[in-house]
Amino acid sequence: MKQDKREVPIVVVKRLPRYYRYLGELLRQGITRISSGELSAKMGVTASQIRQDFNCFGGFGQQGYGYNIEKLYNEIAGILGLSHGYKTIIIGAGHLGHALANHSNFAKRGFELVGIFDKNPELIGTIIHDLPVRSVDELESFCAAQSVDIAILALPKSAIEMVVPRLVQLKIKGLWNFSYTDIAVPDSVAVENVHLSDGLMTLSYKITQANPKGE
Repeated sequence: MKQDKREVPIVVVKRLPRYYRYLGELLRQGITRISSGELSAKMGVTASQIRQDFNCFGGFGQQGYGYNIEKLYNEIAGILGLSHGYKTIIIGAGHLGHALANHSNFAKRGFELVGIFDKNPELIGTIIHDLPVRSVDELESFCAAQSVDIAILALPKSAIEMVVPRLVQLKIKGLWNFSYTDIAVPDSVAVENVHLSDGLMTLSYKITQANPKGE
């Protein structure tokens, strides 16, 4: 797909990973093509919305044929930049950082996990996902040597103000922030804030709407 110069709405961007995951599942099932209507029925997104989303990047399916799944899957991977192999570190080797390192399939999604950092002496030197936990004192030297692109922040709020400015100085390209606090960085640094409790509250809303009388 050839992406238009106009800015793509963030709501469309946030749907792309879901399309990518689902198309990957279809490929593994040996399915080679699908129409927007069939994709709509399986994903719960209207066919019109699917066409509009893909049109943001200059692409439609072939009329009477639908979408070539492998081609569309690879095009979305390209749009999302999954072929870049971004070098990624995790800062915070506690329960959350440990879980992210062990259960997130970074390599499959185009991210190379190269380092894990913490300030706790009891964690430094331990091994998580075949990587030694390093002291945050090594952050500057390590990031410079490895040309790190992305930092995952699995830190408490109290540590964020000390770590983020260091990462900005290191010209980190992106931050995946699990710290439960929004952070301010220059426009040159991309940030994705993750508030896990927001998802739980959204679930609560859906339950409440489905059971307005608390049944």
